[in-house]
Amino acid sequence: MPIYEYRCKKCTKVFERFQRVGEGGEDLVCPRCGERKAEKRISSFSSKGSESSSYCGPARGSSRFT
Repeated sequence: MPIYEYRCKKCTKVFERFQRVGEGGEDLVCPRCGERKAEKRISSFSSKGSESSSYCGPARGSSRFT
C-alpha cells in the first residue's frame, strides 16, 4: 500500500496515511485538531529529483558496472 501525504486545511498539520490506490481521503481526521478537511499533497520524494539522481549504485555489492 502506498503512503499518501495530507495537509489539514484548518491547522495546516501535515500527516501521512497508508491507503489503497484510488481510495479517497474523505474519512481522514487530522491527528492534531480532529478536523475532517484535509487536502492530498504531492510528496517531495515523488515531485523532485531527476532520473540521474535516482541511481543507487550496484545491487548487493556487485562490481559489474564499476
